[in-house]
Amino acid sequence: MSPVPSPESGDAHWFEALARHMGAAYLRYSFTMGTTQECDHVVEALGLVPGMRVLDVGCGPGRHSRELARRGIHCHGIDISEDFIEVARTDAPEGALFERRDARDLASATHLHGSFDAAICLCQGAFGMHVDDRQDHDVIAGIAACLRSQGRLALTAFNAFFVVKHHQEAIFDPATGVSVENTVVRNTAGEGKDVRLWTGCYTPRELRLLLAAEGLVVDRISSVEPGAYGDGEPSLDSPEYLVVARRV
Repeated sequence: MSPVPSPESGDAHWFEALARHMGAAYLRYSFTMGTTQECDHVVEALGLVPGMRVLDVGCGPGRHSRELARRGIHCHGIDISEDFIEVARTDAPEGALFERRDARDLASATHLHGSFDAAICLCQGAFGMHVDDRQDHDVIAGIAACLRSQGRLALTAFNAFFVVKHHQEAIFDPATGVSVENTVVRNTAGEGKDVRLWTGCYTPRELRLLLAAEGLVVDRISSVEPGAYGDGEPSLDSPEYLVVARRV
């Protein structure tokens, strides 16, 4: 397979142009329809109860934060896309706050450090969106800094085994672990835009090592897919892994 090309964009991150085009149409895609089930599982896995504070990293249009806030959980969502943050803020329920912030810079957001009982980073919202894997380290380090002692994390990552075994139309670079896919995304008017998606892919072992380097102990890694979160053992055939970890 040919090497993965570097993204070219005038934005701080290639995802911003994609989000600017999609806007609220992002919430029409099928993978966003399982929000309630995903939150059901995350609440149980992280032991969330009303009154707790949760940091939603790479929140996009805020679907998880908004659902958790309806359950009495205080959520602070961050995303690199101002367009998505505006969608998230529109008629947001009480307890859901949103801020335009690059997840790679969380380590410098000292006002957020040690403030959260838990963090979520789901649907590759900020993790695994980078060609340079060092930036994924920055995301995890920032999340760890924002958690209180024994604070818990739920994070999804794209399954490297699944990509190699099942993705026929994407280009996977074994040297970097990054998958590149050409696709079309549509805005609220139905207008299509050709885009290239970069996704960092991981194995369970890599995830454990990465999180351990930032002071996070992995309690469980499960095979999942959007709208079907659970406790299934890691496999080759699920598109995502769900990691549940805690700060020590």
